[in-house]
Amino acid sequence: MGLSRAQYDMVMKEYEERRRVNQIVLQKRYEEIYEKIPKIKELEERIAHTSVQKGKALLSGSDPSILQELKRENMELSMEKIELLVEAGYPKDYLEPIYVCKKCKDTGYMGQEKCSCLKQAIIRFLYSQSGITNRLNSENFDTFRLDYYSEEQKQPNRPSPRDNMRSILQSCIQFTQNFPNTHENFLFQGNAGVGKTFLSNCIAKALLDKGHSVIYLTSFQLFDILEKHRFHKRQDDLEDAKHLEIEFSYLLDCDLLILDDLGTEMNNSFISSQLFLCINERLLKKKSTIISTNLALSDLTAAYSERVVSRLAQHYHIYNIYGEDIRLLKAFHRY
Repeated sequence: MGLSRAQYDMVMKEYEERRRVNQIVLQKRYEEIYEKIPKIKELEERIAHTSVQKGKALLSGSDPSILQELKRENMELSMEKIELLVEAGYPKDYLEPIYVCKKCKDTGYMGQEKCSCLKQAIIRFLYSQSGITNRLNSENFDTFRLDYYSEEQKQPNRPSPRDNMRSILQSCIQFTQNFPNTHENFLFQGNAGVGKTFLSNCIAKALLDKGHSVIYLTSFQLFDILEKHRFHKRQDDLEDAKHLEIEFSYLLDCDLLILDDLGTEMNNSFISSQLFLCINERLLKKKSTIISTNLALSDLTAAYSERVVSRLAQHYHIYNIYGEDIRLLKAFHRY
């Protein structure tokens, strides 16, 4: 998916603003130069006149020698203009069009293909929309450390915390490498501090860097959006109503939705029904979702409904992450 149409328009407005600002700067430069070096204004007028003559000659099929003469005259006038600029202490390209990206001339496109600057602009925008931009420099696959997980096998027939996390980590890396060719969903279960959110952020960064759309929400934030969309979408403020509709549609359509700390919110029948709607709609659209929770499946069934847990059991990879509280370990090692 990448960007919705509304989001794409927002990115392209940045390009429009860039061109507008640079045109204003260029116009001020011309005014400055015309005042300080009046001769350049005269040269510009002669260049414009010669260009018109050249265009007419092309249309009328004039003798090629006439075109060559006009071209030569324009070149001489342009060189004289540059000489005057340099003599006055200005760069030779001071009156040339100003571009942030000279490859696409700030259009975002080279022919029909997106310019590299537009691809980067889209990625920056997706980061800004994800809700976790500041965390991803420190929480990613490159910084993930297995040594926080014990190698000791504490229960028979159960892998050690490190072996368990190593297997889960590999599955997550493969998911990002194969995305979006495969549609997968994850349910991370475990006590607080065992790395569920960190692992979700690792996946988020890997996909954002590839230009995919990611939204991170706590359960409180998710249900706040769903509640506002359900009960306030007919409000009088058209701009707010439009924003709610865009926010809701993006919630269902983004490439990856991360729902953190499910089960910490105040629950009721509305929340249960809205959770099912969100999970089910994204399954139908084949959009990936990651849910982290401290609750076991039996607790989720009691908190929400059997049909919610049924969807999770059928369509999600369910990983139980266990070990010591890493946040406490990190705090202990600082002292």
